[in-house]
Amino acid sequence: MANHGFTSHSHSLEKMASIDAQMRLLAPRKVSEDDKLIEYDALLLDRFLDILQDLHGEDVKETVQKCYELAGQYGKTDGQGDMEKLGELKDVLDSLDPGDSIVVASSFSHMLNLSNLAEEVQIAYRRRAKQKRGDLADENSALTESDIEETFDRLVHQLGKSPIEIFEALKNQTVDLVLTAHPTQSVRRSLLQKFSRIRNCLSQLYQKDITNDEKQELDEALQREIQAAFRTDEIRRTPPTPQDEMRAGMSYFHETIWKGLPKFLRRVDTALKSIGVDERLPYNVPLIQFSSWMGGDRDGNPRVTPEVTRDVCLLARLMASNLYFAQMEDLMFELSMWRCTDELRARAVQLEAFNKKDAKHYIEFWKQIPASEPFRVILGEVRDRLYNTRERMRQMLSSGKSDITEEETFTSADMILEPLELCYRSLCETGDQNIADGSLLDFMRQVSCFGLSLVKLDIRQESERHTDVLDAITTHLGMGSYREWTEEKRQDWLLAELRGRRPLFGSDLPMTDEIRDVLDTFKVVAELPQDSFGAYVISMATSPSDVLAVELLQRECKVAKPLRVVPLFERLDDLEAAPAAMRRLFSIDWYLNRINGKQEVMIGYSDSGKDAGRLAAAWSMFKCQEDLVKVAKQFGIKLTIFHGRGGTVGRGGGPTHLAILSQPPDTIHGSLRVTVQGEVIEQSFGEEHLCFRTLQRFTAATLEHGMHPPISPKPEWRELMDEISRVSTEEYRSIVFKHPQFVHYFRNATPETEYGRMNIGSRPAKRKPSGGIESLRAIPWIFAWTQTRFHLPVWLGFGGAFKAAFQKSNQNVVLLRQMYNEWPFFRVTIDLIEMVFAKGDPRIAALYDELLVSDELKPLGEKLRVMYAETRELLLKVAGHEDVLQGNPTLKQRLRLREPYITPLNVQQAFTLKKIRDQSFHVRDPETPKGENSGKQSSELVGLNTTTEYPPGLEDTLILTMKGIAAGMQNTG
Repeated sequence: MANHGFTSHSHSLEKMASIDAQMRLLAPRKVSEDDKLIEYDALLLDRFLDILQDLHGEDVKETVQKCYELAGQYGKTDGQGDMEKLGELKDVLDSLDPGDSIVVASSFSHMLNLSNLAEEVQIAYRRRAKQKRGDLADENSALTESDIEETFDRLVHQLGKSPIEIFEALKNQTVDLVLTAHPTQSVRRSLLQKFSRIRNCLSQLYQKDITNDEKQELDEALQREIQAAFRTDEIRRTPPTPQDEMRAGMSYFHETIWKGLPKFLRRVDTALKSIGVDERLPYNVPLIQFSSWMGGDRDGNPRVTPEVTRDVCLLARLMASNLYFAQMEDLMFELSMWRCTDELRARAVQLEAFNKKDAKHYIEFWKQIPASEPFRVILGEVRDRLYNTRERMRQMLSSGKSDITEEETFTSADMILEPLELCYRSLCETGDQNIADGSLLDFMRQVSCFGLSLVKLDIRQESERHTDVLDAITTHLGMGSYREWTEEKRQDWLLAELRGRRPLFGSDLPMTDEIRDVLDTFKVVAELPQDSFGAYVISMATSPSDVLAVELLQRECKVAKPLRVVPLFERLDDLEAAPAAMRRLFSIDWYLNRINGKQEVMIGYSDSGKDAGRLAAAWSMFKCQEDLVKVAKQFGIKLTIFHGRGGTVGRGGGPTHLAILSQPPDTIHGSLRVTVQGEVIEQSFGEEHLCFRTLQRFTAATLEHGMHPPISPKPEWRELMDEISRVSTEEYRSIVFKHPQFVHYFRNATPETEYGRMNIGSRPAKRKPSGGIESLRAIPWIFAWTQTRFHLPVWLGFGGAFKAAFQKSNQNVVLLRQMYNEWPFFRVTIDLIEMVFAKGDPRIAALYDELLVSDELKPLGEKLRVMYAETRELLLKVAGHEDVLQGNPTLKQRLRLREPYITPLNVQQAFTLKKIRDQSFHVRDPETPKGENSGKQSSELVGLNTTTEYPPGLEDTLILTMKGIAAGMQNTG
C-alpha cells in the first residue's frame, strides 16, 4: 500500500491541490471573504485522486478526472456546447467494463460525500468567524438560521418583549423531536463515523495556531480516513432489522445528543444573562424532549412485531442506565468536598449506618460519625442502584427475566433526581452554587430530559387494523360486523363499552395473525414501564371512532396508564375533514374528561403531497391547522400539532427555521412536535456542532413564532390560494392518477422498480405488494424522481395554477408578488420549489427517457419537460427573480460545486438501468427473498462477493449511483 505522507507526494497546504488546472477552473467563485469552501473541496478532491491512482492505477484516475471535467463543462456552458460534452461523457462511461464501472461509480459517490463534508466544515467555519466578529446575522442567514442570542436580542430590542416575558415563555415551551426509522438513510453507519473523522481533520487543518508538524500529521490522518472510507463497502448486503435501526438511532444519543443537550441549555442560560435575566432555566423545564418511532412504527411494516417493540424499549433503558452509571462515576469523582448541610449529612450517615447494619442507632450518633465525603456517600447509593438497573435490563433483554428485583433498581426518573436535588440544595446553601451549577446541574437536566427510557417510544398503527380487531370481537359476540356499522353506531357502541366494565373478549376469541399482532402490541405496552411510551399514533385516521377504538383496546388489554391517542390525517380529503372530526370527538363528554384539556393531532406531509401535489397539500395543511386550533379553543383544549415532515421538499422538508416561522399564527404556541427522519438525523445530530445547531434552530424559531407570530393571510390572498390550489390539484391528478400511460412511464423512466435493492430500511417500499401510485410509499415515490433530477412530485401543478391565475387577471401577478413579499407561508413555499429547480436538470431526465422509455411513452416525457420549463419561468415571475436562487449565492455555489460529481452518476445510472433491463435475466421483485438459482457476481476490485440475478457488476454499479446521487441531492426521499 502506498504511503500518502508529505514525503511521497510533496503535499503542502499552501499549494492546496495538485489537480489539473482545467478542473480548478470549473470551480465556482468565492461568495464572501470568509468563504473557504472551494479550498476545502479542492483539498479533499486532490487527496482522493491520489489515493484512487495508488489503488486502481493511472488509467482509472484519468477516467474519473475526464468525467469530472466533461460534467463540469456541461454544467457551466449554455446552448449546444453543453450537450456535446454530455455526449462525450456518455461515450466514456458507456465504454467501461463492469469492474471499472463499479470503481468509477464508487469514486464519484465518495467524492460527493467528501464535498458534503467540505460544506459542513465551511458552515461551521463561517459561524465561528461571525461569532468572533460579533456580527448579527446577515439578511440571508437570518432567513435560514435561528441563533438563540440573536433571537433574544431581536425580541427585546426590535419587538419590545421584556426579558422576563422571554424567560417565562421558555420555561413553558416544549419541542419534542421524534426520531423515525423511515428508510432514507442511504449511508452506512460505519462510513458516517469515518466521515466524522475526516470532518474533524479538515477543520483542524485550517486553524491559525497550528504548527507545520501538526499540519503534516493531520494531513496524513486525513488521507488515511479518506482511504479507509473508500475501502469500506458502501452497499448494505442485507436489509437492516428494526433493532438495527433502533441501535443506529440510539447511537446519536451516545455520541452527540447526551452531551449536546446540557451544552445547549448552558448557552440558553448565557443568552438569557446577556439580556438581563440572572436566573438559570430550571433543570426540569421540558424545553427539549426526544421520542422515537424506531421499533414502534408498525404501519405497513410486518417486521415490527410486539417482540421487537419490547426489545427496543428494554434496549433503550439499558442504554440510559449505562449513560447514567458512567456519568455518576464522574460526578462522584468531582464532588469530593466535605462541607454540606445538616440535611445532607444526616442522609449520608443514615446510608452509612444502613450499610453497616446499624440503622436503629443512626439518629443518636450521626453527628459523631465523620462522613468526610458525604456527597460521595449519597451518590454512591445512586450509582449502586443504577448498576442494578442496568443489570436487570441486561438480563431481561437476554432471557426475559431477572434475579434482580424492581425494588433494588430505579423505576422512575424522580427516584434519581431526588438525591441529586438534595446535593444541589446543599451546595447552594453552603456557598458552593458555582459547583452546583456545573456537572451536577448538567446531569439533572439530562435525567429530566431523557428519563429512564432515554426516549419515549411512539406506537403507530393503521386505523384499519383496529377495525379488524373490533370486527372480530363483535362478530364473535353475535352483534354483527363492526366494519359494516355506520360511524354513529360505532361511536355509540364504543362509548357504551368504555363507560362499562365488562371484558369484551376472552381467550376463545378467534384470531388471525394480524389481529393477534395488534392485541399483543397493546399487551406489551401494558407490561413494560409506563414511562417507556409516548403517543399511540393512528395513521389513515378519518373519524372519532378511530380514536375511541384505540382507547377501548388499551383498556381491554389492561394498559394501566393509557397512552395519549393521536390521530394522523394524511390524505387531502382527510385533512379537509379533520377539523369537523375533531369537533365531533371533543363533543363527547367521556373523551373530553379523558384528555384533561390536552390533545395532539398529527398531520402528514408525505401522503398529502403524493395525493394532491405540493402546492395543494401545503395550503390544505395550513388551513387544517388554523381550523384545528379554532376547534380546540372552542372546547378549551391546548392543541399540539405533530408535524410528520420528511427530508425532501416533496415530503415537507426544508430549512427548520423557515418551516416553523411559516406556520399559521397560534398553531405552535410554545408546543411543537416534529419527526426527524432518515438521513436528516445524521445532518441534525451527526456531530456536536450539528446537534447544537439543531437544538438552537428548533428552540429559537419556536420561541419567535410564539412571541411574534407571522401575519395571517389577507382575504384576497386566501381566495387566490383556494383557486390556484384547486387548479394545481386538477393538473397534478390529471397526470399522476388519470393519464393512462403515466404509471408505466414512471416505472420505465426512473429506478423506482430497483429501489428496494438498496437495503436502506426495514420497511417494504409498498403498503401493498401490488397496486399503482396510491399503494407506493411516499419515500420511493419521491426518491425515484430525485434520482433522475426531475423532481416531478414537487413542482407538478404549480405551472397550471399560476398560468390560470395570470390568464384570469393581470392583477393576480401583482397579488402573487405581494403574497411572496409579505406572507411567510407563501414565500417559503415558492423559495423551496425554486431550490428544487436549482437542483433539477430536465436534460438529464431526457437522457433517462432516451435510454429507457419506449417510443410510445416518449411523448409523455416530452410533455412533462415542457411543463417543467413553463413552471420554472412562471415561478421566477411570481418571485420577481431573473434566475433561480438569485437571492442565495451561497446555496447556488454549493449546488454548482456538486454538479461535476452528480452528472457522471446520472449518466452511468441511466446506462446501467438500460443494460439491466435489456438483459434476458429474470429480475425478481425486490421485496421477495432471492431464489436459489440466482447467478453469481464477484467484484474483486472493491472486495465484494455477492449473489444476484443481474449481470456481473451491474447491481453494485446501480446501487452506488443511487447512493451517490442521494448524497449529491442531500436527501434520498
